[in-house]
Amino acid sequence: MDPLLTILLIIASSTACGFVSFFAGTSHRKRTAENKIGSAEQEAKRLLNEALLAAEARKKAIILEGKDEILKQRSENEKELSERRKDIQRQEKRIQQREESLDRKMDSFEAKNEEIAKKEKLIVEKFKDAEKIKSEQFQTLEKISGFTIDQAKEYLLNRLDDELTHEKAKKIMEFEQKTHEESEKKAQEIISLAIQRCASDHVSEATISVVPLPNDEMKGRIIGREGRNIRVIETLTGVDLIIDDTPEAITLSSFDPVRREIARLTLESLIADGRIHPSRIEETIEKCKRQVEETMKAEGERAVIEANVTSIHPELIKLLGRLKYRTSYGQNVLDHSLQVAHLCGLIASELNLDPTVARRAGLLHDIGKALDHEIEGSHVDIGVDILRKYKESEAIIHTVQAHHGDVEAKTVFACIVQAADAISAARPGARRENLENYIKRLEKLEAVASSFEGVEKCFAIQAGREIRIMVKPSIITDDKMVLLARDICKKIENELDYPGQIKVNIIRESRAIEYAK
Repeated sequence: MDPLLTILLIIASSTACGFVSFFAGTSHRKRTAENKIGSAEQEAKRLLNEALLAAEARKKAIILEGKDEILKQRSENEKELSERRKDIQRQEKRIQQREESLDRKMDSFEAKNEEIAKKEKLIVEKFKDAEKIKSEQFQTLEKISGFTIDQAKEYLLNRLDDELTHEKAKKIMEFEQKTHEESEKKAQEIISLAIQRCASDHVSEATISVVPLPNDEMKGRIIGREGRNIRVIETLTGVDLIIDDTPEAITLSSFDPVRREIARLTLESLIADGRIHPSRIEETIEKCKRQVEETMKAEGERAVIEANVTSIHPELIKLLGRLKYRTSYGQNVLDHSLQVAHLCGLIASELNLDPTVARRAGLLHDIGKALDHEIEGSHVDIGVDILRKYKESEAIIHTVQAHHGDVEAKTVFACIVQAADAISAARPGARRENLENYIKRLEKLEAVASSFEGVEKCFAIQAGREIRIMVKPSIITDDKMVLLARDICKKIENELDYPGQIKVNIIRESRAIEYAK
């Protein structure tokens, strides 16, 4: 209720009470004291005035109180109203922000919807185009193949079913196994037949030559006054003359076999002639050089004729003759090349291949050894360069590149040359080396095998062609034995230089011992 209205009601009720009290008193006095009307009227007026004044004062007090209350209430109401307005403003601001955010989202949704609608329309169009292209392709395929879609599916399923049958896989495995066994047996027969038909003799040679003397006095004549004769011989031939306590003999030492041969022939000619002085030595050396060159040419022609190979460049023939004075582990390289040529021809004939090409490849496979003392590089690389220089075919060049496994063999002739080279070099007694190098090679072979974990003992046997290795069964299992053998073979191939091949034989033994008591 309004405070002002409350105050007015209070004032009115107070006034009414005053009037009621006044009239009640007047009536009582009229009944009790009518005779005192005169004086009572004055008293009544006085009382009335006092009542009016009291009422007026009361009224003013009440009005003042009401106004204070009204002001107080108004202040509180205005404060509350202000807070509500602020709250309403904050809410309106949040609502406005939400509306703006919703408007933006609506705009974004509308844009996305429009974009999606466009993409859907584009996808539908592309799908229609794809279906059209697919239909056209199916029609084209049906036209080309002569099959309908169902017929093509049935054809593919039948074909796949035929290819994936267990019976066919089984037959393929049986055929492969049978072919492998037959080919291995055939290869063994061919190689054994070739070895049997080409079991030629061999002569071991070394890097020194010994020239016999008629007497020890000849040593002094060869040395000459203050050693001038021997200096001329060593300077012009490039060979070391070793004159020691050996009676009636001089040793010639050189790694170049051609120079060593020239020096040997020179000494033999000088000893036979008896005239030994610097000018005579120079003439004899020149004469022996021409003699050796003629011999090399003759030997090269002999080798070409013996190997039944034609149309070889004359310079290649000279290089082949030069191999007569070249050795490899004591084996004469020219004789080795002829053996390889014959073996290649025999193996090629057994395989129904051209034996002429095989013999040519076998004869030329070590041609690089003729110049490996003069040119840097392996005899394989030197041989390839020589053959390219003199226009040999790529098939022959490839056999030379691959005969030591420097490149992968890609032709049958390359494999034949590899096999023939191994047969000629690995025959017992075909190659040898001096005792010191032999012992070092065996020690190095055993050291390589011992360097692997799990190796207990190892022994090089059969002149270093086999190494037997005992392993610790607690460390090396049966499965690891295969891997260990392969690793040892790789390390031997990388670190050792040896003729032929080396067999790695690993032995693992487990023992269980108990005693019955």
